[in-house]
Parts: sequence; structure tokens; C-alpha cells
Amino acid sequence: MSKPRWSLLATVALVGTLLSGTQAAAQADAPIMDPIPEDPVTSGLGLTVEEVAQFPKSEPTPAPTDPRLMRHARINYLGELPDGSGRQYVPDLNGNLYFLSDDDDPYVYLDVKARFPDFFSGRGMGQGFGFVAFDPRFQRNGKFYTVHTEAGAALEKPTTYPAQPGTRYHGIVTEWIADDPEADVFSGTHREVLRFGFAQQIHGIQQIDFNPTASRHDEDYGLLYVAVGDGGLGVSSTEPQDLSTPHGKILRIDPDGTGSGNGQYGVPRANPFVGQEGALGEIWAYGMRDPHRFSWDPRSPHRMYLGHIGQHAIEAVYEVREGDNLGWSEREGTFRYERGDGCWLYPLPEDDDKYGYVYPVAQYDHNPPPDWDCGDVGRAISGGFVYRGDIPELRGKYLFADLVDGRVFYTEQNQMKRGHDPATVHTLMIYDEHGNRVSTPELAGDARVDLRFGRDAEGELYLLAKANGKIWKVTGARKFSSCGTAGAGVGDAMDAGSWAPVTPEKWRFPGREVVLAEAGEARPGPRRPFEYAVLTKGGEYGSVRVDAEVRLDTPVTEANRDVIIVFGYRSDTEFYYAHLSSDNSIYPHNGIFKVNNADRERIDDQWNATVSRGAAPAITDASWHDVRVTHCAATGEIAVYVDGARNPLMTAVDTTFASGRVGFGSFDNIGRLRNLEVSGTRA
Repeated sequence: MSKPRWSLLATVALVGTLLSGTQAAAQADAPIMDPIPEDPVTSGLGLTVEEVAQFPKSEPTPAPTDPRLMRHARINYLGELPDGSGRQYVPDLNGNLYFLSDDDDPYVYLDVKARFPDFFSGRGMGQGFGFVAFDPRFQRNGKFYTVHTEAGAALEKPTTYPAQPGTRYHGIVTEWIADDPEADVFSGTHREVLRFGFAQQIHGIQQIDFNPTASRHDEDYGLLYVAVGDGGLGVSSTEPQDLSTPHGKILRIDPDGTGSGNGQYGVPRANPFVGQEGALGEIWAYGMRDPHRFSWDPRSPHRMYLGHIGQHAIEAVYEVREGDNLGWSEREGTFRYERGDGCWLYPLPEDDDKYGYVYPVAQYDHNPPPDWDCGDVGRAISGGFVYRGDIPELRGKYLFADLVDGRVFYTEQNQMKRGHDPATVHTLMIYDEHGNRVSTPELAGDARVDLRFGRDAEGELYLLAKANGKIWKVTGARKFSSCGTAGAGVGDAMDAGSWAPVTPEKWRFPGREVVLAEAGEARPGPRRPFEYAVLTKGGEYGSVRVDAEVRLDTPVTEANRDVIIVFGYRSDTEFYYAHLSSDNSIYPHNGIFKVNNADRERIDDQWNATVSRGAAPAITDASWHDVRVTHCAATGEIAVYVDGARNPLMTAVDTTFASGRVGFGSFDNIGRLRNLEVSGTRA
């Protein structure tokens, strides 16, 4: 496996020009301050979503004290019954299993909480009625399976495997058999299949499921996968690496069999550890902290993708195969985890290959603030699906999310390759049914979205938010800032008569270039670019696209170098500009800005004030660079592309200026422009 790029905190001083062997070893073992310096890439692609359901408010048992559990309805998945009826199912952690039919409001199919007197959902993340999986033969046998948690008197019951020391709750897998699989309300019997004991009220059983891509003649058909977390003990123990316990593992069982220790299920003979001394035959893969959601690619029946929630810094997607060891708690993502260090990750050792750990096919990090105290920064992956539905722009993409802040991501499935560098993670925009760009916190009405994905039998995707108990269907995709800009245009306007500079004597017009030859100086009025020239040829534009080559003539050795592209220009104190800089770590640099009779205001999506970082630096050398700026007047969408990139470097939405002129300049640097082409609609 190729090694990631490290950002190291030096612990030994450099003496002379060479490090001694001892110093080099210390450097290689230093903690990593920023495990993944590159942020997810803005894709410029958006999902259009339409609200399809609102679930009734529900309450945990007992009443919670943790505000993260005080949600409208703790819905956490949507699937479709495998019986051709079109009915969809949605579990609520607080106890109800809901069904949805076309044009119907959600209705309760089964009150799981009412069936178990020790049902428990009011403490710890993920407690309650966690998941449901319908047997692929449900139409004939009426069988489905649930996961729920219990506490209190239930802790006296025997567990299927030895419980963790200091067990605080039990996680139970239950089989249900409906008398009539076509009925809209459950009537039938149930039996306990598995019971686990967990030491902490975190990292329990996250998902159970059947492989929906397995055919009747496949060895996987009818086998139940059970994703079991480490109960919170992996942070200080090696239990996820211990094959004699189920914690921190994905199990695979035959719920119709009887050959297990408790006689309630079978152990498939094809499982990788069957017959291995000291190992549980139920284990299918291991080395996990909190295996949140897994799914199979419909085009590849045996290709499972798992969203794995990390400890210190890394949220990861794995392609999991039988017998795999994901490395926790020796590894977190593509980094070394040290028990006892509550903050940092470390580089992989030189002899890492000998351990045989499997590493992520995609990952992103937490980006904690500078004053981070090593606590939870509120990042957690929610695994998703490889899309194979009817929306062409999404096909072949693995869509997933951060369940806390609601960011929606994708990677290209064909770039997620084991043994290679992790695939690029892209962010997706969200549009409502009216075409307005929105955020998932706006849709959910809460900064903590608690976002999950669901999928129906046709492969179409859904977003679910616990914050307000709503579900949205993904109905399409659209490209950001894709308005038409054909119509009026200007090309190659390099003569002095086509430009109106702020300070004419600072500019040169040699024929094929526009040259800002002398640095500008701050002027009275609001804070704004010091020196720029407005293109007078061609008039004002509404929607506009500006294509040009730009170069920074200020020496690379100087800090804070920049040039700007002006658009939407109405006056010297009313315009937009794209700031193209070699620095992305302070507010005024490398972003999209608005000057509206006040100091310039940053409006781009990429700026993260928590860590003081924006989009990747646009220009870091003295070479020519292609730049494209598009501005859609009706929607206010703005996109900046550099060097022909498929994805925009910067994006923004602002409708303050619906028309204006374009221009070129800088703050206090020098640079030049050539090969200018402007096209757009007349104002």
C-alpha cells in the first residue's frame, strides 16, 4: 500500500543539515497534527431532493439528559420490503417500526418497545430500536429481524457470548414471524437469536442486514450480517483484534440454522474462521471500532462498503471482504493509533505490510479547531450506497454523509481500490424541489442534522434527519452555476481604450496583455482591492462567464501574493471579486468576496473559520494559469475554476448584484492577464 502524506510535529531540533539516526527515528515517530491536509473537494454537483414524509415526534425511554438524544424522531434508515408491495420501512430508535406506502403518512407496523419491559433508549448514542432487516423470502416466510437494547433487570439474563466486564446494557437480535406478511400491522411470534453485553452505552450493534444482491444459489443468500461495535473498550484494549469475542466485528450467521452454542442460529461453514482454534466461527471480518453502515454494490454482489466511525480524527470507507482485519485499535484509517495518547495519530511503521491490515478506500478527517482539547469535535460518518439508479450524473458514485453536520459526499466507485491511495472525497450540494440551493441543516432546522441514507428497491436514495423527523427523496442532480451565458461577448480586449483603471499610470497595455505594473495602495472608503481595471468594452452583463489566463508577477518568495477577477461591477464600492492567492489561511485571501458599500465580505462556501482555512491556494508560482469565473444572475450562483479543473475551486451564492462589468487587478501585488474572453447576457 502506498503511504499517505504526513504533516509531522518535530520533536527534535535540526542540527546542521543532517539528522542523526536517533533524531530521524524520533521524527518518524512524532504525532501527526493534520492527518489529511486536503479537505474534501467541492464537486460542483448537487442533489435535488423532495420531502416525502414527516414522522411523528417520539420520546426516548427513560427521558434523556444528553441533548444529542433530544430529537424530533430518531429515524435512522429507510428500506423497501422485499415482497414487491412497494411498502417502505423506517425504524425509530425510540421504539416504533413504521411502514410507508404511496401517498400514505407513516403508520406503526410494530411497537418494538412495548414487547420488551426492559427496553432502553434514553442514554448513550444508538440505544433503542436500532435496525431492522427483512428476510429476502419475507413474502413466503414472514420473517424479519430487529436490534434493540435493554438495561435494568435484563442484565441478569445470560448473553450468547461472554459479556464485556462491567456490562451496562445488552444488545439483542430478535427474529419475528408475521402471521400474514401482507398485513399492515404485525401479528405473530418472536424469538431471541443473539444477546450481547456491552460495557459502555456506545458502539453497540449498528446494523443487521441480508445481502440484497445475493441470488438464491449464492452461498450468501439468506445469511444475516451483524455489525457489532467495540462497546467503547477498543480505545484502551485490544478486544477488536481478539477473535474469541464478537466485539468490534462483523458477524455472519444463518438465522435458520441451529448449530450455534445457544442453538438459535447456524454458523455458515464458509465463514473465514470456522474451525480456527480460539476463534468464533461467526466472525466474518474484524478490527472495528464503530461499524456504522454497510451496503453492497448492486453491480458487484460480493463488494461490501462500510462507513466506519473513527476515534481521534478519521472517518473512513472500507471495502470489506471475508477475513479482513481493519486494524482497530492498532490503526485508525491509514494511521497508527497509540493507546494512551488521547489526542494524536502517528505514521505507519516501516514494517507495516507484515501486519496485513486493510486500509480505507476513502477517508476524511475531523479538522479540529486550533484550541482543540482532544475532545469530540462532532464528526461521524454515515455509510451510504453505490448508486445504480436512474439519475445519470450519480451512477457509479458511492454517496455517504457526515451524520452530525449533514455534509453529503461522494467518491467514484471505480477509484475506491484496496491497496491504493484513498479515493478523492467530493462534497455534494443540495437543492430543494424549487431549485433553491439549501443546506441539510436548513432542511433539518438544526445545526446537528443527524443525517442518514436510505435506499428503495429501485436503487433510488433518500435522506433522513432525526433533527426534525423528515425524509427527502433524491429526485435528480444538477450542476452548480450552469446557467446559459451565450449571447453578447468580448474577446481579446487588450488595448488601453477597453479598460478603465483606478490608477492609469500603474498599468501597461503592450498589445497582447493587460499588465498591472505597479502595486496598488489602500484608498479611502471600505476595505476593497487597491488597484483594478474595469473592462469598458462590451458593457454590462447579467449572467456572465469570464475566461482568461492570469499570472502573478510578484516574486514567489514574497508572502500573500494575489490577483483578482472582478465581476458584477456597479461602482467602486459595489462589486464581486474572486481573490486568487498563494495563501488560504487568512480571511481576506483566496476566496469569493462582495463589496457592498462596506468592507469586503467573504461569501464563498469553502472558508472554514474554525480552522482558518479556505480552498486550496489558487496560484503558488509565477506561471500562467487558466481561470474561469461564472456568475448566474437569477440564482446568484458563482463558481471559480482554475487550470481546467473539472470541479470548482470556489463556490458561492449571493444575489446582491444581478448585473455589472468585469475587471482585473490586485490588492498590493503586480500581475497580468491575457487571452480574455467574456460571454454573457446583456444586463
